[in-house]
Amino acid sequence: MLSWWVKDYAFAAHWQIQSFLGPRDGERFRTGTGRPVLMLPGIWETWGFLRPLIEPLHAAGHPVHVLPALRRNGRPVADTARLVAGYLEDHDLRDVVIVAHSKGGLIGKYLMTELDPEQRIHRMVALATPFAGSIYARFMLAPSLRSFSPTDPTTLHLQKIVDVNARIISISGVFDPHIPGLWELEGGTNHTIDTGGHFRVIGQPETIRLVVEAAAT
Repeated sequence: MLSWWVKDYAFAAHWQIQSFLGPRDGERFRTGTGRPVLMLPGIWETWGFLRPLIEPLHAAGHPVHVLPALRRNGRPVADTARLVAGYLEDHDLRDVVIVAHSKGGLIGKYLMTELDPEQRIHRMVALATPFAGSIYARFMLAPSLRSFSPTDPTTLHLQKIVDVNARIISISGVFDPHIPGLWELEGGTNHTIDTGGHFRVIGQPETIRLVVEAAAT
């Protein structure tokens, strides 16, 4: 388990650096004739953190949309979801697959349940998303991290809405240092990857395969 911790934070450090050094707007990933994909990173992550998934999705023919305006994704879930809804409308995107990591999955579910009257979103693939919150959040000093508490009003509200879960694929590892215990999304499609970590699950071959398959079907 200790080795999973080390590998997880090494992965996170590597991709934080790569996202800082890499492209800023992601415009080159918008080409393709497949179903459009929208990327939602986790808290304190830019879109570049998800390049291990963006590149194979784009190689498979999908136009991949990223939102540099999210910056490091520190805004409240509802506020960010409204920004994303505006992006979908402004670009007239339809039949969209959301690929989200951690907090991004909460933003995606809020968007699907509250802000998608035209059903622009086909489905979401959520990686290591704390749909039920995390008991560790109560010990965090930053309000943006305490908002992941199991008693957070937004988290509780989203938990009560289960009908949309049929359009959500939830992927997690067997161990997550930020979300203790294995938790399944009621009514959703749940996959457990045979690895540990909150971040490292992003780059696992099995995760990439599932994400590319979900975007195509």
